[in-house]
Amino acid sequence: MMTKATALEGVVVIEAGGRGAVAVCGSLLAQMGATVVAIETPGHSPKAAHRAHYMAGKLSWRPDGGDARDRDMLARLLAQSDIVLASSDIDPAWLAPDMAHPRNVVCDITALGRNAASTDHPLSEMEVQALSGIMDTTGFPEEDPVPIRVPIVDAMTGGYAASAVLAAHRMRRRQGSGQVIDIAMFDAAFVALRSFLTSVLTSAGGDPSRLGNRHPTVRPWNLYRTTDGYVLICAGNTYAMFERLCRLIGRADIAPKYSTMKSRVAGTPEIDPAIEDWTSRFSTADCVERLLAVGVVAGPLVPVDDYPREANLDFREMILQTRDPVSGRSLFVSASPLRMDATPGVNLLRIPGIDGDRAEVERLSSRLEPAPAAAACASSGMKPLAGVRIVEFGQYTTAPLCARELAHLGAEVIKVEQPASAERIDTTITFRATNAGKKMLAIDLKNESDVELLTRLLATADVLLENLKPGTLAKFGFTPEALLKINPRLVYCPVSGFGTKSLYPTRPAFDMVITAMAGFMTVLSADGRPLKSGISTADLMGAIMATAAVLAALDHAQRTGEGQFIDLSMQDICAWLTQTAWNKALDGRVEPAVIKASDGYVFVEAGLPAFQQARARFPDLVPTQEAALDRTVADLTAALPRAGLHAVPVQTVRQAAMMPHTIERKLWSRKQEEGITAPILASPLRLPSTPSNIGRLASPIDHDRKEILAELGLPPPIDH
Repeated sequence: MMTKATALEGVVVIEAGGRGAVAVCGSLLAQMGATVVAIETPGHSPKAAHRAHYMAGKLSWRPDGGDARDRDMLARLLAQSDIVLASSDIDPAWLAPDMAHPRNVVCDITALGRNAASTDHPLSEMEVQALSGIMDTTGFPEEDPVPIRVPIVDAMTGGYAASAVLAAHRMRRRQGSGQVIDIAMFDAAFVALRSFLTSVLTSAGGDPSRLGNRHPTVRPWNLYRTTDGYVLICAGNTYAMFERLCRLIGRADIAPKYSTMKSRVAGTPEIDPAIEDWTSRFSTADCVERLLAVGVVAGPLVPVDDYPREANLDFREMILQTRDPVSGRSLFVSASPLRMDATPGVNLLRIPGIDGDRAEVERLSSRLEPAPAAAACASSGMKPLAGVRIVEFGQYTTAPLCARELAHLGAEVIKVEQPASAERIDTTITFRATNAGKKMLAIDLKNESDVELLTRLLATADVLLENLKPGTLAKFGFTPEALLKINPRLVYCPVSGFGTKSLYPTRPAFDMVITAMAGFMTVLSADGRPLKSGISTADLMGAIMATAAVLAALDHAQRTGEGQFIDLSMQDICAWLTQTAWNKALDGRVEPAVIKASDGYVFVEAGLPAFQQARARFPDLVPTQEAALDRTVADLTAALPRAGLHAVPVQTVRQAAMMPHTIERKLWSRKQEEGITAPILASPLRLPSTPSNIGRLASPIDHDRKEILAELGLPPPIDH
């Protein structure tokens, strides 16, 4: 039986950097079929803390920086590989990314950026959470901020880095020259706050407050106790759904009192206890069954022991088992969430021993061809996706953000909306900013002429990207098979909550439902209480992974002429995200400390025991937690390092947006058009030879119909 090719077959990647984000990027490239040589240096590095998961599917080599033969082999690998992944702010000098050949694609992943001012120590993943504003948005109302125990910034940064690398690799295929990519963890973390930044950057008011597991504007929306755990209920988006919930719980009297969203938010103190009075009488499974039966969005909270215990993850074969040769333990690991039918993702089951692949790496270095001279056209200004057409059926966050990143890389994006959506969404600031630079087209799938228009459009497209309810397009004849008949080169990427092939094909997929059913909220629990992150983790990671998958599929289509179907499940992605907490990895771990000051919070990664020990040695520098309430954040962050404690402020979203570093890196700007001022966030993908630029704010729905019809050779629209 012939095995299918992988998207990056034959591509050699040198994973030289020690940051966790570097390891995530290397893992994604390995899942796409690249040969990844991971250089393991003696001593601690962020990725070493989760070595078994981060090294799966890679070749391990531990070079001796003082050995001439190893230095020579390293030089050959760096000069003759395709891609080099580095983290120059923490790596030893002999692994500097500048050693790579100019033809190489070099991706340097640092905390603050390649040219950022140095700090007194290399910032960790959680310290970036604190500085960026992410930590301040996570936690329960009136309580302290909560660090996210999953390395979410590493995951987002590694995903963005994979996309940047694939875009630069595409450029090198076209032009023959490489480039050095600047990926900053802070950038990835900051732009993840887009739902908060829209209000912060357009208002002089206060910062967003921590909401626990509630939605800022929709109620009821929370976790509720059951007889054996928790159930998540998201029932406030329409009054009809809220009314059905009230009837189910035997409180029909409540519904008329709270007929508007504003009244339901104000009525939370009455509504939430009434719901929990009902849920506490049943098991989680009973609650979910009863709620779904009446059309109320609900889901269980999935426990994480050795892995997330959830039926759909088992159905999609996301949980695998392998052996770690270093510890000798049998471990549960995640399968690849990249379900690409023409270029299947590689399941990374083999975990190498430390330096276990030295002989294979030597053979590889001897087989690699010397790199040709770099082309002289690296700064031609051509975008990686110039000439690529993307049709987007995007709702809310995931598909629109993915398409936005692809537009940053030069793709033409045609955003399709149903006509009924126009008045509802096309004037909002968030919509205008998220869809800046896209062309706008209204398509009524029940209209025969519009179906013909869509068919003609898809025949000219390279990518169809959507996050509609699974089966929506198929219902109108646009099945994956039919789409490939229309256009054999088409990359079709639907992003759904539970996957196209799923136990829950019709279940609604809100971000919080996905994170609950992937185990993420269990891992993030604070004081034993399950908790969601302040940022929309499932939506954001779905967009990031879709961007990388589409870029890999486009590379394959360019080389072979073969399109493909990509089945991306946000539940798969979030489960994959939690791997560092599997196999009881968090048992006995010292939790970091968040210290409350008079004007905010300070984050100390060493944890409370180390904080207390430092206080015993340096009582003049390290106050008691009670005394810290009389000290400022600036005072504490200056004093604690003198006692040997790394300390950074837990910044609010507004503080992060206004800090000089954010302004210098131009991570946001304001754009004004037609009386609307909207904040525009920069892309974390920093490709110096093909910089991104911000187009016009999104136009009203169907603004570009006349132009699109003319290009497709169809009659112009009839004016009414």
